[in-house]
Amino acid sequence: MKEGFRQCMAWLHTWTGLVVGWVLFFVFVTGTAGYFTYEIDRWMRPELPLVTSADVAPQDALAKAQAYLEQHAAGAESWTISLPGDRSQPNLGVSWQPKRAEGEGGGRNRGKRVTLDAHSGEAVDAEKVRATGGGHLLYRMHYQLHYISYDVAIRLVGICTMLMFLAILTGVVTHKKIFKDFFTFRPAKGQRSWLDAHNIISVMALPFFVMITYSGLVFFMFNYMPLGVTAIYGAEKEGRDQFFKELYPQRNNAKKGPVVPATLTPLAPLLVAAEKEWGAGQVQRFNISRPYDARSEVTVARRSGGDIGNTPALRFNGVSGAKVEAEAPESGSRAFQSVILGLHEGRFAGPLLRWIYLISGLLGASMIATGLVLWTVKRKVKQDKLIKAGQRREFGFRLVECLNIGTIAGLSTAVAVYFWANRLIPADFAGRREWEVHAMFIAWGLALLYPAFRPALRAWVEELSLAAAAFLLLPLLNAVTTERHLGVTLPAGDWVLAGFDLTMLALGVFFALAARKVQRKLKSQPAQVRPARTASAAAGLENAI
Repeated sequence: MKEGFRQCMAWLHTWTGLVVGWVLFFVFVTGTAGYFTYEIDRWMRPELPLVTSADVAPQDALAKAQAYLEQHAAGAESWTISLPGDRSQPNLGVSWQPKRAEGEGGGRNRGKRVTLDAHSGEAVDAEKVRATGGGHLLYRMHYQLHYISYDVAIRLVGICTMLMFLAILTGVVTHKKIFKDFFTFRPAKGQRSWLDAHNIISVMALPFFVMITYSGLVFFMFNYMPLGVTAIYGAEKEGRDQFFKELYPQRNNAKKGPVVPATLTPLAPLLVAAEKEWGAGQVQRFNISRPYDARSEVTVARRSGGDIGNTPALRFNGVSGAKVEAEAPESGSRAFQSVILGLHEGRFAGPLLRWIYLISGLLGASMIATGLVLWTVKRKVKQDKLIKAGQRREFGFRLVECLNIGTIAGLSTAVAVYFWANRLIPADFAGRREWEVHAMFIAWGLALLYPAFRPALRAWVEELSLAAAAFLLLPLLNAVTTERHLGVTLPAGDWVLAGFDLTMLALGVFFALAARKVQRKLKSQPAQVRPARTASAAAGLENAI
């Protein structure tokens, strides 16, 4: 009975992992890039100034930002001042919401945002900074995908995530010695080696995989399980809006009314008060609602640093500067949700923990990749028998082979092409932001088609080699097209830009080693078998580890 149950779980593990494996690989690659969203953003906008160790004092930056807002946004509904020094805001930034005309609705696109030179207080010319989706676009792809509607995308990703969660659980059940096998790796043993690699990678970051899949489902739980809200509040938009208003109440809704002119309190003392409570350099942002109104309120937000849930903040009266009593603490369910979402996004993480997130995400992609390759390796013998009998391989096997090559090696190349497009498309080209993405998906599409016209093992070597070249040459392209190359960023101590180039070199070396490994196996095949188009890639990949 036990063996029967375990065999059922093995079947479920195999097919849940295979059916959605390629989508999940895309989700893991783009989602992992999201842990360095702001760093990718900076590299893809080389016109922005270098970040050096000579920081501007927060008091000076705050004064320059306030002066700019007083001059250019005196009648706005709200101001936001983002102090420099945080990875999400390396430069001084201001934004504001213009006052709405009567009858005008809200909207995220109403706001104005400007980057300031922290030394001079002057606005950085936005026209000189190239338009790009940056790291944020890659991050959004891991749940929004691309070229399809938002609602369809999050539901498709939700289905794939649930199946991955099921695959993780059934994988633990199937491999009854999974933790013992964690210490076992037998190289050059064909299928056994691939299974060992799959097991080792899976156990190495198992808590991360469970957390990231479960928290991903929690992120969109109201989209995936809407019937509870519908039963209480109805299916209409008004009912759902009422539900979210009650779940996430807005404090300032009760303070609407005619403007009562008043003088905004000086912001410098509020900065001092916040730093006294949190420590020097810990203030990230000022949000000022209704400046120059008697009901004005100033919210001072702390930098992310160890707070997994909501970011701590202090509130002050915008006229008197008096500290406003803190709100009641969140309910247990809200606090739990905040922690789960915080763990998923990892925005609280410092540099070391963020690298651990990155490595864990890459291990997740590797777990999926080894599982997909293992599927073809396990079926090698049957396909070899068909070839010896003069028959063609099964279409499903060949399809999985091509999808594996085009996704595992091809998607990696496509991500590199995204960065290449950022440097090669002219900065003033209309629609360059969209064409960066188009270039990425065109490259991936070609990578998916290419294996259909090549012997599979050769396609592995060629696509891995192309990925290696794309990443290794990217720092050289950066040096040719910009002044933000390693020769400048390393002496300046700008480790964000320098780290990006060094990471690209490391990825290039990894893919070069992988291509060399498979190339050796290709050369070791008998001469009469190697040129045959019908030779299975699994025959070579079997011993590629």
